Amino acid sequence: MSAFKAPIGTRDVLGEEGARFAAVVSRFGRTVGLFGYELVVSPMFEDVGVFRRGVGEESEVVTKEMYVFEDKGGRSLALRPEGTASVVRAYVQHRPPLPWRCWYLTPAFRYEHPQAGRYRQHHQLGAEALGSADPELDVEVIGLLATFYRALGLRRLELKLSSMGDGACMPAYRALLAGYLESRSAELCAEHRLRYSRNPLRVLDCKKPECRLVAEAAPRLADALCGPCRDHFGRVTSGLDALGIPWRHDHTLVRGLDYYTRTTFEFAATALDSAQNGLGGGGRYDGLAEALGGPPTPGIGFGTGVERILLACEAEELADLGTGVPQVFVVDLLGGRAATLLADELRRAGVSTTRAFDDRSLKAQLRQADRSGARLAVIVGPDEEATGTVTLRSLRRDSVAGPGEADAAEGPGAEQRRVGRQDLLAAVSGWLR
Repeated sequence: MSAFKAPIGTRDVLGEEGARFAAVVSRFGRTVGLFGYELVVSPMFEDVGVFRRGVGEESEVVTKEMYVFEDKGGRSLALRPEGTASVVRAYVQHRPPLPWRCWYLTPAFRYEHPQAGRYRQHHQLGAEALGSADPELDVEVIGLLATFYRALGLRRLELKLSSMGDGACMPAYRALLAGYLESRSAELCAEHRLRYSRNPLRVLDCKKPECRLVAEAAPRLADALCGPCRDHFGRVTSGLDALGIPWRHDHTLVRGLDYYTRTTFEFAATALDSAQNGLGGGGRYDGLAEALGGPPTPGIGFGTGVERILLACEAEELADLGTGVPQVFVVDLLGGRAATLLADELRRAGVSTTRAFDDRSLKAQLRQADRSGARLAVIVGPDEEATGTVTLRSLRRDSVAGPGEADAAEGPGAEQRRVGRQDLLAAVSGWLR
């Protein structure tokens, strides 16, 4: 009987990659904390209407990629394809006080062709801010994402920026764009040649070469913006300039979801291939809460994929994201309880610590310590118990001396030394410094 494997388009994350994944999530949590955002956790499946009404009936996410199923109660549900609609649904249901700033980590599901950094189940970090139409909030949200990427060490980034307009100027632009696309419909890709009239903006978002060529000469939305939308965009760009965040106006940037209004943005990782370098982005969605049955509530947010971030970090050779390697390995020859207490004391002091189990021999525990990647072993055996000491042993050397065999050596550079039990934390701290 053959063993089961992860489904196509999904993957297991473990080992060093799991540690790097955790490091990315941890740094995001610290970054959003600096900005005063709170965690929100919402279901990974919703009534299918949340996404059909929120994301858009004609969007590719809904028509092609969304996982839809009927539960045992006959309800039509969908696995979450993105994070924003669920968060806004939660706002409509619970009405937290405004302004409401929140962040999330969620799996997202899209049935699409698996490729580097793009899976049928991927993991998305995101932040949303509801309750204000102030362009300075747009600047803050974009700045938050830029701050997060900088905290990871990413430098080869390009911020693309645009405006989707609003209900006052978008309808006229859609009509103008549809007329232009009709005149060049024979040049579009097979899909949009038949469907461009349903939502002309989707052509601007198409990645196929024939549509990209047509889009380059299309009427520009920036030229059709009404006065308030133009002023809003100007405030956003001047705010980014004031923060020293470089940006480029991309006239074809409409994103793939229908709820966007006014500001849209995307960070590209230039260290990656251009076809798969979208790192994260988002925009303003001032009509989404109303579309989901709530009161008119402006909002803006973004999502960024953890898998794509890890690819970008690898491309920029960022090796210090986090390895999950412990700093200290406790070797216990007294039956195990001493290791429990020592490890607890070290962890409470902020030292990452692991240990062996099952009463293994000294040699077996030291072999496991070497494999763990820890820098230092803390050894406790009968001799140490009798003298109220522990033995600190460097795991950077090849010799495997037993407890008490190298007591005369001193200092962090020594291979092994014994210290008083009460001096453990100070000695470990000095050794690891």
